[in-house]
Amino acid sequence: MESEPLLTGSINYGSHPDNNDHLEKGSPKTRRLSYSVAAEYCCVGGGDVDLYLQQAVVFIEDAIQYRSINHRVDTNSLRLYRWYYSRLWQWGLGLTIAVVLMLAFIERPSSFSYTSDPRFRPPPWEPPCGLTEGIEIVCLIIFAIDLTTKSYLIGWDEFRKCKWLIVYILAISASVIDWTLTLSMYCDQNLRVRRLIRPFFLLQNSSLMKKTLKCIKRTLPEIASVILLLALHLCLFTMIGMLLFAKGENPKHNGEWETYFRDLPTSLSSLLVLLTTANNPDVMIPAYSLNRGYSIFFILFSGFGTYFLMNLLTAIIYNQFRGYLLMSVQASILRRRLGVRAAFEVMSCQGRGQDATHSEEHVERVRVDASLQVMARVQMKSYYRQAIIKRLQQLSDGFIQWEAFRGLFDELDKDRIKEHPPKPEYNSPLLQKLQLVFSHYYVMIVGNAVALANVMCICTILVLDSEKSIAERDDYYMEVINCFFILYYLMEMSLKILAFGWRGYLSYRNNIFDGLLTFCLLVLQITIFATYRLPFPKWNPASRGLMSLWEMVRLVNMLIVVRFLRIIPDIKLMALVASTLVDLVKNLRAFAGILVVVFYVFAVLGIWLFQGAITAPGKMSVMSNSSMENITINFTMECGSYEQLGYWPNNFDDFASSLVLLYNIMVVNNWQVFMDAYTRYTTEWSKVYFVSWWLTSSVMWVNLFVALILENFIYKWDRSVTCSVADVERTGYETTVQLMFREQIQEPTEEELVTQLHQHPHLHLS
Repeated sequence: MESEPLLTGSINYGSHPDNNDHLEKGSPKTRRLSYSVAAEYCCVGGGDVDLYLQQAVVFIEDAIQYRSINHRVDTNSLRLYRWYYSRLWQWGLGLTIAVVLMLAFIERPSSFSYTSDPRFRPPPWEPPCGLTEGIEIVCLIIFAIDLTTKSYLIGWDEFRKCKWLIVYILAISASVIDWTLTLSMYCDQNLRVRRLIRPFFLLQNSSLMKKTLKCIKRTLPEIASVILLLALHLCLFTMIGMLLFAKGENPKHNGEWETYFRDLPTSLSSLLVLLTTANNPDVMIPAYSLNRGYSIFFILFSGFGTYFLMNLLTAIIYNQFRGYLLMSVQASILRRRLGVRAAFEVMSCQGRGQDATHSEEHVERVRVDASLQVMARVQMKSYYRQAIIKRLQQLSDGFIQWEAFRGLFDELDKDRIKEHPPKPEYNSPLLQKLQLVFSHYYVMIVGNAVALANVMCICTILVLDSEKSIAERDDYYMEVINCFFILYYLMEMSLKILAFGWRGYLSYRNNIFDGLLTFCLLVLQITIFATYRLPFPKWNPASRGLMSLWEMVRLVNMLIVVRFLRIIPDIKLMALVASTLVDLVKNLRAFAGILVVVFYVFAVLGIWLFQGAITAPGKMSVMSNSSMENITINFTMECGSYEQLGYWPNNFDDFASSLVLLYNIMVVNNWQVFMDAYTRYTTEWSKVYFVSWWLTSSVMWVNLFVALILENFIYKWDRSVTCSVADVERTGYETTVQLMFREQIQEPTEEELVTQLHQHPHLHLS
C-alpha cells in the first residue's frame, strides 16, 4: 500500500523454523522481534534512514498520547498524520464541533431573548433563512475532510473494522440529507433530525469519551438486578399505600388519597418522588395529621429505598463502571508500550543500517545519537523532553538497550517539580534586609490576615447597610477603608517583587493571581478618584460615565472578596482540593463531555415533545425593565403548583431554557412540580421523559462523576500526604485517568507486544 515500505526486499511472515523456535523459547524479558530479511538489507540510503527516524518520532508521539499505531508509515502519510494531530487542526476541529453544537441556541426556536418567561418574553430574534444552514454546511464539509483523512491514514482494512468511522459516514450523510430538506422547505422545518446527530461529532472526536460510553453500555446489564429490586420495592409499597389510603366515607379524612394516592399513576409518581426526598415530608402530612402510625409506612419506604437501595445502586454503578474503565485504561497502557516498542524496533533497524557489523547483539539496542535526534523532533512537553534527553546523555557507551529505552518513558508518569528562579543579589545592606524579611513565610501569613480583615470590614458595613437603599448609603467609610487596604496590597506586591525579582515573583501562581487583582483594584480606585474626586462624609455624587459610584465601589468590594482566595495555596488541604478541581477540568473532560451529550439530546427531545405546551395565563405586557402592567390572572392557582411557585421561566420553549430546566430536574429539588405541570398540560406519558432524565442524570451520571472526583482526590492525597505546603505548591501533579488507575494496571508482556506488532497492517515486521 505504501509507496515507501518500512523494509525492502523479501519479507517472510514466520515461515522460518529458526525464527519460530526463537520466539517460542525466548523469555519474556529477552524476547525480541526478528527480521526475516538479511541484515544487509537494512543498509539503506539516506532517505530511508530519515524515514526510520520519522517513524520513530510518530510512534513515540502515539505512545505519549495513547494513540493506536495502526496507521500508514510511509513518508507522505507520516507528514499528513502529524499535521492531522497538530494543535492547529485539532483545535480547528474542536472549534467546528463547538460551533455546530452552538447552532441550537440560534436556530428556531431561538434563545435570543432576555428572558425565558412566556409572560414577559418578547418575540426572539430569528436568523434569516440560510444563515445557520450556511454555517452548518461548512462544518459538515470540515467533518467530511476529517473523515476522509482519518480513513486514508488507517487504511481500508482498519476502516472496515472501525464502527465509529462507519457511523461517522452515516451521521454526515443523514445530516446533509436533513439539511437539504430544510432548504427545500425554505427553513420552515420544525423537526430537524440532524439536531440529534450533532452530539455524535463530539463523541467520535475523543477516544476517552468513546471508552467512557462503552463502559457505561457494559455497566447497564450489571445493574439491572438492583433496578428491578428498586422497581419491585416501589410497586409493592404503591399497592400497600393504595390499600392504606383508600377513599373513605369522611371527606375530611381523604386528603392523602385525593392528593397522592388517587390512582395507580399518581401513587407511583408520588412514591418515586419520595425516593428522591423531593416531596418529603409533604407526601405524609395529610395522613400523619390523622394518625402518627401512618409515618411508619413512609419511613420504611424511604429508609429502605433511599438510604439502602439507592446507595447500593450507586455503589454497583461505580464498581462495575470502574472495572470496565480499568480494562479500557489497560488497553491505553498497551498502546503506549506498543508505540515505544515500535519506535525502538525501527530505530534498531536504522542502527544496523549505519553499523558495518551486523551482529545479533545490535538487534536489542539502538544508538544514543539517533535517540537524541528523535527526541528533539517529538512534540511533547518541554520538561519531559529535557528529562529524557538528560538520561540519554548520561549513557557512556553510545548505545541503549531495550529495557533502558523503555525506562526512559517512565518520566512521563512522574510529577513535574517546578524550580523557582534564584533570588536577585543586592549589594545594599538595606535591600538585603528587605529581601530577607519579605521573602519569609510569615509575610504571607500577615498578608492573609490583612486580606481577612479587609473582607470582615466589608461584611460589617454590608450588614449595617443591609436595610438601606443605595441613595441612603454613605460610601465614604467603605471607600476610605478600601483605599487603606489597596495601598497595603500595592506595597506588599512591590516588596515581594523586590525580594524575589520579576521572574521569581511570577513563578508562583498565587502571586500572579494576587498581583493581577491588586493591579485591577488600583486601576479602579484611580478611576473612582478621577471621576468622583476624593471621598468626604455623606459622599454621594451624581452618576457620571458608564458606572455610578455605588456600582464602582461594589465592583471593588467584589474583587477584594475574590482576592481573599489567595489563602488557598497556603493551606494544604485547600490547595489539594483546588488542584483537584483544576485537574477535573483539564483531564476528566471526557466524562463531562458525555454529560453534555446527554443534556443536548434530552434538550432537543424536550423541545420536540413539549415546546409551547405551557402557555402563560392572562394578558401581560412589559412597559419597561422594572415595571409590568396589564397583568391579569384568570385562574385559581393550587398551592405548591408550577403556576403558584412562578416556575414559568422553566420550560422547553427554546434550547437555553431547556438546558436550565433539565439542570433543575437533575438537582431533584421540586422536580415533581415540573413533572406534574407537563403531565397536566400534555399527557400522563410525559412522566416517562422526566423519569428517564432523572435516572440518566441524577442516578447514573452524577454519581459516577462524584466517584471519579473521589478517585482523583484520593490519588492526589496519597501522593502528597508526606509533602509540606511548599512542596505541594512546587509539585505539578500530572493527574490523568491512566495515572489514577496506574497501580491496578498490569504491564503488557513482551509476547503481547510482539503479537501486536506482527499484526500491524502497514509496518511489516516478522
